[in-house]
Amino acid sequence: MQKTAYVYVPTPSKTNLEVGLARGLWGWRSPTLDRAESRQAVRSLNEGDLLVLGHRGPNSRVAPGGWNAAVLQRVIISEITRPLFTAEDEVWTDDDYPERIGMDVLEDVSPSEGLTLGSGAMEALRLSANKQGAAVLEPGVVEVTRFVESLPPVTSGSDTGSISHDGETSTATTVLRRREQAKMRRARFGNATRLTCAICGRVLPTRFVRAAHIKRRSAASQVERLMLANIIPACLMGCDELFEHGHIYVDRTGTIKASPKAEETADLAAVAARLAGQPVSGLTEDQEPFFSWHRRHIAQQV
Repeated sequence: MQKTAYVYVPTPSKTNLEVGLARGLWGWRSPTLDRAESRQAVRSLNEGDLLVLGHRGPNSRVAPGGWNAAVLQRVIISEITRPLFTAEDEVWTDDDYPERIGMDVLEDVSPSEGLTLGSGAMEALRLSANKQGAAVLEPGVVEVTRFVESLPPVTSGSDTGSISHDGETSTATTVLRRREQAKMRRARFGNATRLTCAICGRVLPTRFVRAAHIKRRSAASQVERLMLANIIPACLMGCDELFEHGHIYVDRTGTIKASPKAEETADLAAVAARLAGQPVSGLTEDQEPFFSWHRRHIAQQV
């Protein structure tokens, strides 16, 4: 069963929070995990489990249940990408926090009026606050799913941001990724009803065009994922898949090239060849570092 770990982050730790989010890491001092008997809980977290960070709540020195109606100023939901490990390299400036996990931020919510989670989640965060930020574990992701259901829908093109899931946990992470995609589409393309594919140049209804990461999302930092320069409109008529798998790439001049990967079959080579030589539509200078990464790591071209 997928698990959820809750960690409270107090106001003085705001800088550490931002650093951790940018680096895709969360960490603890070793005595925090030992003193709070939290090490076993953190060790049980696996890739794909969730980590929820609650920031800026009220006084935690209250009786159990005292946070049921409490308001948080910020909630971050992340997926664990690397289970507990130890490292000494400098990430945070005030301490080493050598006990670490890797995380991928899926939702970062901070409305002006504040927000609250379900009673179980809020109690877990209250306990974490009283344990110097140790993780408090809850089985399942029911409360996270309910929280996501309560968020305003994100609409952009054909993405509704609505919740649709089978069973308790099967699509909680999928829905959060869908919301991120919708946000990026709206930020990058606005409310356009037609988009020009950056690769083939065809003008298509938005439902046929994807907001594609140039540098793969899995390899990009949290900052890079949210950079509009890392997004291009790539159509579902074949361009998105050809680029995603490195059958075509963009050279330093902004021109599309076919890679040796396209020679897997004669028909694939022919499709890539028809696109080769065309300039990328809407190219900007700040996209070159991302295209450079794609050339080296996906198309395997220097």
